[in-house]
Amino acid sequence: MNTNNDTIVAIATPPGQGAIGIVRLSGPTAGEIARALFHSSRPGFADFKPYQLHHGQLRDGRGSFLDEVLAAFMPGPGSFTGEDVVELQCHGGGAILRRVVEECLAGGARLAEAGEFSKRAFLNSRMDLTQAEAIMELVGAPTAVAVGLAGSKLEGLLAHRIGELRAGLESVRVQLCVAVDFPEDEVECLAPQDLARGVAETCQAMAELADNYDRGRCWRDGALVVLAGQVNAGKSSLMNAILGINRAIVTDIPGTTRDYLEESVQIDGLPVRLVDTAGLRAALDSVELLGIERSRELLARADLVLLVIDSELGPGAEDLDLVAEMENLLVVANKMDLVAGEPAWTGESPWKDKELCRLCAKHGQGVSGLLAAIRRMVAATGAPEAGTLVPNLRQHTALVRATEELAHLLDELAAGLPYDILSVRLDTACAILAEITGEITSEEVLRAVFDGFCIGK
Repeated sequence: MNTNNDTIVAIATPPGQGAIGIVRLSGPTAGEIARALFHSSRPGFADFKPYQLHHGQLRDGRGSFLDEVLAAFMPGPGSFTGEDVVELQCHGGGAILRRVVEECLAGGARLAEAGEFSKRAFLNSRMDLTQAEAIMELVGAPTAVAVGLAGSKLEGLLAHRIGELRAGLESVRVQLCVAVDFPEDEVECLAPQDLARGVAETCQAMAELADNYDRGRCWRDGALVVLAGQVNAGKSSLMNAILGINRAIVTDIPGTTRDYLEESVQIDGLPVRLVDTAGLRAALDSVELLGIERSRELLARADLVLLVIDSELGPGAEDLDLVAEMENLLVVANKMDLVAGEPAWTGESPWKDKELCRLCAKHGQGVSGLLAAIRRMVAATGAPEAGTLVPNLRQHTALVRATEELAHLLDELAAGLPYDILSVRLDTACAILAEITGEITSEEVLRAVFDGFCIGK
């Protein structure tokens, strides 16, 4: 990808009809391409004034009218990408925007790749890698909590914290290098106990930061809640009751749900990916077998499993197998309208030791209590406080790797290994932290980060 000599163009707003659609240009000829298309409505217009909106029309190479627009020119390096940038605010029809892009291409631009605007901003030092990733997290944030978590990283707070941790390790590293390079000189050498204390403090701080990934993941990505149980236990009815719409087909015929159904819902601000799965039983055909296998895969990844049981019929062998396998499980006694009093099986092992919600999904009775239980069990610690730094998976993985390096260093220090060997561990830990902010990174890492962005961002 050439980020110096070419100019890129893309539609920067979502597909579909809307009041406004934006076409974005970035690169050395962005202004030149826009000037060829733009005709100001103001007499005496000579050129774009930076950081101002200009009203006018866009016309193609033959002079034919394209659209009435507002144009903004932002010269580099003071733009988002660090290059000359032009944004054309058009009417939000897809055909209009595509025509404008076609004229920009005819003027010498090329179509931007996924995330290329943000990648150029990173390569031109307009932001570090954590801020670039925060952009995508902000765009995809499902709740106000997720917006706040992404916003903290976009402000550079995570990069600042990583910089502090790295600076502490670099200070220790310098003292080790002095001890290694000048062993016979009268230079004050870092005592082993001081080295152990400094490294242990940084190791603990990194581990705590890494742990925030699990505490904040559900609020950022959504919790995976899977409905499981035997056929005709009422899983689809329960899903419909939670969603408030008839999303899943409900019949008296066993095995109606062959594949899983997934929908998103918010439970008191907590984003949840709710999945209705195929009923657990011995498969009657290959299609049902595939559905059950997919159900098993989802169960293994679930943050919480709702084991739905027909209160009148009671649990079956499949339910007993599942309750023995799963720890993150909430038992749902459904169809309580069909039984008088408390079902006998709820007082027997292993059910009497499990948290249990009683409801009638068909009539919506008891669903609110179930929702409260889901939120409590999935988000036991509550929403992260404002300003909490929550790393994403890539950042979390790097923090864990760096923490492991320091843990090995402490073990080797206790074993009496010389400082020159220990310094290698510090070098590695510092390099891993630099990967998080992008100060040291590979093209493969950059591709993995930016390929997940939308075109135009």
